[in-house]
Amino acid sequence: MIDTINMREWIDRDAALHALGIKPQTLYAYVSRGRIGMCPDPGDPRRSLYRADDVAALRARHIRGRKLADIAAGALAWGEPSLATSISTVHQGTLLYRGVGAVDWARAATLEDTAALLWQGDREIRFPAPRVRPREPFSALAALAASGRATLGLGGNGLRGDAATAIGHLAASLGAARGDAPVHRRLAEAWSLGESEGERIRLALILLAEHELNASTFAVRVAASTGASVAAGLLAGLCALSGPRHGGAGMALAALMGDARRCGAGEAVAAWLARGRALPGFGHPLYPAGDPRARALLAELAPDETARALQEAAFAETGDLPNVDFALACLAEALRLPGDAPLSLFLLGRSVGWSAHFIEQSAEGGLIRPRARYRGPGPRSGPAGP
Repeated sequence: MIDTINMREWIDRDAALHALGIKPQTLYAYVSRGRIGMCPDPGDPRRSLYRADDVAALRARHIRGRKLADIAAGALAWGEPSLATSISTVHQGTLLYRGVGAVDWARAATLEDTAALLWQGDREIRFPAPRVRPREPFSALAALAASGRATLGLGGNGLRGDAATAIGHLAASLGAARGDAPVHRRLAEAWSLGESEGERIRLALILLAEHELNASTFAVRVAASTGASVAAGLLAGLCALSGPRHGGAGMALAALMGDARRCGAGEAVAAWLARGRALPGFGHPLYPAGDPRARALLAELAPDETARALQEAAFAETGDLPNVDFALACLAEALRLPGDAPLSLFLLGRSVGWSAHFIEQSAEGGLIRPRARYRGPGPRSGPAGP
């Protein structure tokens, strides 16, 4: 319980900022990534305290410089590149799919075209609907994984075929209508949208299709390295995506937007930051000048007054610009989509990128098995015998 906390182990925000020499938004980022523990101040629940040991450890790491072990550990948290890929990258603030600017590509391509680009196959890609509609994404992929074939030794066409089948099941579980039309049109039909609204769905799916080596993609590659089925790999990605620091960020953003509607954007942002929480929907470590995916999507929308006020308040307090999560929330609001639509679009679009990484990892072979840096007690004797 909070009232049992040893206060000597916790420090306030000003002390943490001074010790690390960082800005508040950087502190909140450390908290959101689990690098600094945080709890409410027992004396004032509106304020937050930060674990002193975590702050001291980060400070020591900064002082002693980046040794080899630190670089290896940092590679797992927005650090040095840890895997080679030719699928996508972020170069000087621009997202590239196989060297093609993703925003430019998204102006006319379909998700099926994007799969063909990222999977590098010589056959047309379609995402066939299953005979029986799955109830939801987890059960759809779990059922396929339970009967799926191992992928060791499976050729590229076999991998691409299994990926297309799995994505077809995912699309069906998200409500996409049956038929041979591109999947964005099938989703638009299910959501009773017109052609122009369907084009915005298409744009969102393609902008979300791939984003280098994020947490869910890494999970997919680990599964692929074991020879698991494609469906099992996508299920691993979905499990990682479901966490509140990844795909679940949309739920936190919905809460922030609800606060902004009730008490005003400025007060909502201030209260959120006072609790030591990074603002969901704003800022991205790979895009210091702003997320180009968000810009492209927001350019096709007319965010409401609350959304515009929230952008202004967030920028005034943190200097951060909207990211693609914010743009997805605005899209869902503008088109009156179901509450889970932002996560559904994220999942369906990103499944194409996951599949590309699964295919690439399978072709490279080898098990992904990094070493851990042990921080426990040293060797000791076991219990005495009888």
